[in-house]
Amino acid sequence: MATLRFPKILFSLQARQFLKQLWFRMLGKDPEAVVVCFRSGEDALADAMCEEIRSLEPSRRHFEVRLEEAGEVRRRFRKYRIGLAPVLFTADPRYRPLRLAAFWAAPHKILAYNARLERHHLRLFQPVASWLFLRGIPLDRIFLRPRWLVPWRKDKTIRPEAHRIIEGRPLRGRSKIAVITPYFPYPLSHGGAVRIFHLLREMAREFDVILYCFAEGEITAGDTDPLLEFVSRTHLIPKPRYREPRWSTLAPPEVGEYDSPAMLRLWRSRDADASQVEYTYLARYGGDMLVEHDVTFDLYSQVRRRKNTRGAWWDWWRWRRFETSAVRRYSRVVVMSRKDRALLPGAKTVVIENGVDLQRFEPAPEIPGRRVLFIGSFRHFPNIVAYRFLAEQIFPRLADAELTVVAGPDPWLHWRNFTGTLRPPGNPRIRLLEFVSDVRPLYHEANVVVVPTLESAGTNVKVLEALATQRAVVSTPSGCAGLGLEHAVTAWISESASGLAEGIDTLISEPALRARIAEAGRIHARAQFDWRAIGRRQRALLREITGDRLLLRAATEGDLPYIAAIQNASPEAAQWEPHSYLTMDCTVAVRTGTLQPVGFLVSRETAPGEREILNLAVEPAHRRHGIAQRLLETELARGKTSWFLEVRESNTAAIRLYQSAGFAPCGRRENYYNSPPEAAIVMSFFS
Repeated sequence: MATLRFPKILFSLQARQFLKQLWFRMLGKDPEAVVVCFRSGEDALADAMCEEIRSLEPSRRHFEVRLEEAGEVRRRFRKYRIGLAPVLFTADPRYRPLRLAAFWAAPHKILAYNARLERHHLRLFQPVASWLFLRGIPLDRIFLRPRWLVPWRKDKTIRPEAHRIIEGRPLRGRSKIAVITPYFPYPLSHGGAVRIFHLLREMAREFDVILYCFAEGEITAGDTDPLLEFVSRTHLIPKPRYREPRWSTLAPPEVGEYDSPAMLRLWRSRDADASQVEYTYLARYGGDMLVEHDVTFDLYSQVRRRKNTRGAWWDWWRWRRFETSAVRRYSRVVVMSRKDRALLPGAKTVVIENGVDLQRFEPAPEIPGRRVLFIGSFRHFPNIVAYRFLAEQIFPRLADAELTVVAGPDPWLHWRNFTGTLRPPGNPRIRLLEFVSDVRPLYHEANVVVVPTLESAGTNVKVLEALATQRAVVSTPSGCAGLGLEHAVTAWISESASGLAEGIDTLISEPALRARIAEAGRIHARAQFDWRAIGRRQRALLREITGDRLLLRAATEGDLPYIAAIQNASPEAAQWEPHSYLTMDCTVAVRTGTLQPVGFLVSRETAPGEREILNLAVEPAHRRHGIAQRLLETELARGKTSWFLEVRESNTAAIRLYQSAGFAPCGRRENYYNSPPEAAIVMSFFS
């Protein structure tokens, strides 16, 4: 029997093939199946789809159908047997007739492609999966079911246990601050990383900083080195791979994306005097201070108003419920503006604005032209909305202008996920850049910086960078919210496309007006948004939490022996007669619980609105604990004035301290010091 079985099977296959060919000939169709690609999307996506199908089915005949041929599909392919019908499904409604034509021609052979060029066979026995795919759900998520509905499912969230420690600056015996963030804050590719990086640096002036962060991908030495100059230790945990349907949880999905038992155990075992949590979606980890980079439900409220869908409402409702509850569990909540504070009435909020590095973002001479700059990482979806508003509604109104766009890392991945298209339409007047490590040359070459944000929360760092480089800013109200800018004074502010286009054109055409607004913007940024001043307020807030270990007060007669001893132990400092200090403004730093001063600063008024710092010294055993910095900050907090001082040319530590506070060299005095003879560097600070 076994020897006869194979011939029977072979005969059966041959018979079936013969009958199949006979049947299709009777129907008047070619029995050989063909592939018909329906180009129901933009050309770049359609080309990629058709090319992939040819590589997958090289032995078949291939046809392509365009939108204008939708009415001819049934007649054109009446004699063909369609074995496969790839069809693009994007958000573009113009191609609906072509998609309908594909369903009429080959309803059981549709191979659907989405904007990510993922493919899925539409099947009647998989109606939910097919419907979700057509709705734009990524392929790797359409078969996900909620854990509460299908607890036995195999495709579960992956929460790595790996833990990597990177040692940085040695601990100095100061109060320790633990900070948890959703990403490693370098490189400075978006506003959140800029804020965290600079305020960690400011924090490290007085505290030992321990950083806990999630890692996405490989973090190299080039990424870590800049941070390790001031962070003592960094704990890295890989970010979980979240596998719940985004609609299915009461908490916002972003919260679930950072739910890591490994990080929670590590965070709970932290050895720190105070703890700071960055971003609302990490609020479940708990701590002393929560930093609200934006009030997230405010952002989703704007999205809800724009989309007006059930999904948008659900996102807004979840975020409002979660966020208003989370902020009440923290003893301090840091917000970016007074507007954000008003949105959280039940929380103990403190406004610590975003800032800008005024030493790094300095003005440069402007080159005449009509160059416009937009910076906004496409990783943050409001920036994609802003770019489309700019490119589609604002920029066409501008004649001869040139636009440069910095879209951040992996912009086209985020663009495809949000828009359903491969890339924005090309325009010879638009230069699209990805991640740029140093954006300063782009600010310097620009004539106007535009911030056309329609949906935004918090405050925009990119606006502050433009102001600092003394470039005129054209912005929507939401783009510069919370920054205190005034229309036609420190920026051009308008909500409409026509108003923004008018602002860009007016500023480009009127150099005097542009220069006046740019200069006023620089003055505003210098007065309100210097990271050093913002860092001082952050450190004061941390001292409230940890308990201030240092008392600063006016010197008394009883302090003079200690002042003399500190001065004698500091030969690099000025050697004045200690008794003369009582005729001036002398501040001493005293360790809490003791009476003995460990440092002092002496200053005097030399003219109205002008002061001179005569001496600053700290006992050697108490150096590198931030005492000199506290004394200097207390002096600079006297008010709006200017300061001058002299420092030994060889005293590099003191020069670095003064420079970190904002002093700049302005002169040199030869042989100013004795024992040994040495030149003095004259430094100044203008508040």
